Amino acid sequence: MTGPPAPDARRDWPLWEVFVRARRGLAHTHAGSLHAPDAHLALHHARDLYTRRGEGVSLWVVPAAAITATSPDEKDPFFDPAADKPYRHPAFFALPEGAEHL
Repeated sequence: MTGPPAPDARRDWPLWEVFVRARRGLAHTHAGSLHAPDAHLALHHARDLYTRRGEGVSLWVVPAAAITATSPDEKDPFFDPAADKPYRHPAFFALPEGAEHL
């Protein structure tokens, strides 16, 4: 019979990023991170950690190693090309009355 893994073994588990959708119609939002040996257990751990009080209807777990992100130091050179296209920003559009989640 095997018990839970030793703390040293858990430290070697991959890091997973957890995203939770609070209710239908909303987007998934980043809830936090956890360590787990595989995707199946990452989902179970995420459920136990981040939806204990029924806060979610859907979970995503993503290996942190699979995420490619920009650095805050790259902000100006990376995002400058979009700054000269103000028509891409929603400031030029009137929102319909009653629209809550746009």
